[in-house]
Amino acid sequence: MGEVANQRHAAAAAATAVADASAANGVGAPGPGPQQPFLAADVGGTHARIGLVVGNTNGPCPVSVLHYHRYSCAEWPGLTAMLRDFVAQLANTPHAALRSQLRHGAVACAGYVLDDAIVNGNLPWPVSIREIRDGLGIRRLAVINDFEALAYATQFIPTDETRPIIETAQPAASGPVLVMGPGTGLGSAVLLPGHPRAQVLATEAGQVSLAPGNEREIEILRLFRRERAHVSFEDALSGPGLLKLYGALCELRGSPLRLLTPAEVTMAALAGSDGAAVEALEVFCGLLGSFVGDLVLLYGARGGVYLAGGILPQIQPFLLASRFAERYFNKGVMRAYLQQVPVRLIEHGQLGVIGAAGWFLDERSGE
Repeated sequence: MGEVANQRHAAAAAATAVADASAANGVGAPGPGPQQPFLAADVGGTHARIGLVVGNTNGPCPVSVLHYHRYSCAEWPGLTAMLRDFVAQLANTPHAALRSQLRHGAVACAGYVLDDAIVNGNLPWPVSIREIRDGLGIRRLAVINDFEALAYATQFIPTDETRPIIETAQPAASGPVLVMGPGTGLGSAVLLPGHPRAQVLATEAGQVSLAPGNEREIEILRLFRRERAHVSFEDALSGPGLLKLYGALCELRGSPLRLLTPAEVTMAALAGSDGAAVEALEVFCGLLGSFVGDLVLLYGARGGVYLAGGILPQIQPFLLASRFAERYFNKGVMRAYLQQVPVRLIEHGQLGVIGAAGWFLDERSGE
């Protein structure tokens, strides 16, 4: 999950788009019927997750995933090729007869729609809406921001499928729910409860100016500012950001730069084999706690926080032992407020697929 800083999210007015066969961004084609299966995809810079889904009128979740597969983006020439492979896979499943009947799709993707393309600086290839429609015979293709889809899906996550980071004495109150997390970039969205359906606010919170909380972080910010005038939280709270933190700390410590990828920094920090890597991950967790607390206050997220993204599930024990909670609560007179807001960790898994599909059905029902 992640991005070139200025392409991480679309502005709220351009966060979603629908493409049909008669006009690239039109809404003329009808959506799937209540029991008509359709394709849903969650596309990130590293992985694409694709599902065959159908609306579900029974149970807490509005969609059922009939078939699912995760792809490594670097191994494929484009999203259309992956979707075609997924449809071909259905021949070996109980859903083989549906291959020729798929006419609708929903794609969750970082970035935004511009004419026929999904603009995203972190994908290894361009995405053409028309190419997908023509290549699969899809009449209508809906596109939603990846963290919008993830936020939408949090309505249907049982608590026992999440992991507590900060627990509260009482269950979360009714109110906005913050969903955010670092991956290749720093995504963030807010679920706004409502009737007849919830709404999702896509945000550019990751582009907020980085706010250091101690002298060490001030030193790091000074080094970051040598490269660019505006330093955002995403510049530190992302995979590339973790690597930048490590580089800055190597310079400040006068130690050699031995690790060359975010994964190497993470592994060395968890193993305790590199002092600069350990400090980089400690700074990462502290900044994250401070930023999450800020966003809770900004959006009034009394409904709780879900942390997502590709990094945090790998470092959960480190995160729990870090200064994340200390920095989260360090908001002066608002500490008592934050003590009522739980923070939980979620695995990405099928959530983006479910969110994209559920949002698509919701939009169709409102037409």
